Amino acid sequence: MSGDERYTIGDLARRTGLSVKTIRYYADSGIVPPTDRSPAGYRQFGPDAVARLELVRTLRDLGVDLASIRRVVDREVPLHEVAAAHAEALAVQVRVLRLRQAVLTVAARREADPSEVDDLHRLARLTAHERRQLVDDFLDSVFTGDPAPYPGVLVSMTPELPDDPTTEQVRAWVELADLCRDPTFRASMRRLVRQHAADHDVPGLPRPDAVAVVRDGVVAALAAGLDPVGPEAEPVVAAVTSRYARLHGLPDDADLRQRLLDRLVLANDPRRDRYLDLLSVINGWSGGGAVTPAVDWFIRALRAPIRAPAA
Repeated sequence: MSGDERYTIGDLARRTGLSVKTIRYYADSGIVPPTDRSPAGYRQFGPDAVARLELVRTLRDLGVDLASIRRVVDREVPLHEVAAAHAEALAVQVRVLRLRQAVLTVAARREADPSEVDDLHRLARLTAHERRQLVDDFLDSVFTGDPAPYPGVLVSMTPELPDDPTTEQVRAWVELADLCRDPTFRASMRRLVRQHAADHDVPGLPRPDAVAVVRDGVVAALAAGLDPVGPEAEPVVAAVTSRYARLHGLPDDADLRQRLLDRLVLANDPRRDRYLDLLSVINGWSGGGAVTPAVDWFIRALRAPIRAPAA
């Protein structure tokens, strides 16, 4: 190709796929200036105009503004500096869009009214410090007044939203934060902590509480689809109550089974499982720790008439 070759706006349009109107606008803006004019007065462009237009189109497709593009093509600023600045700007926009999507998704799922949407939006926009304060207040309300939990307990219940969270993590945070502020959930968790402490208020090494004993004892029954009120559940119930009795040095009688039932009914709050599921999403942990199905199954089995132990 000769360096003296010239193109009209129509030639450039055919070569680049851009419209004549767009190329004319770029020429008027000085982004792709003409080299000279034809005898008839039409603008003509040199061979580098095609490469310029291809670069301009690429940068525009990436959302770079025309002022920055002009500085790049005029070699006033390196392309990598403009690319880095716009990449960061896009990252901010992406985070904002994720936040909005998360709030709207939760609001749609709850059929929220305008005031609830505004409240959810505020939760999503909390700073890292504000998020920590909210969670600390929740955990303080749950554990205050009881012996200090084992060192890993508070850590295992604390959400840590990443600096660049996914939409799913933001959505999980909004729902978890709303749970943390719910006074009925706080009260339920407080009762659960007290029950857990009571189950551990025995001499010796730490031992599993009622929920843990039931969860471990019925996993096979759940997998097998056993009917909790059928006769096949009897050996499962007997094994669980026997283990619970041994752990606490008590006889496996009607009083112990009532004690176990009372603890399970108190602990049977599906919001606990939901909190842990949301926590796993936020922190990037594996899930699968739900206890509600096991507790539901065992409560039904324990309440079945044939479950009453012999006097």
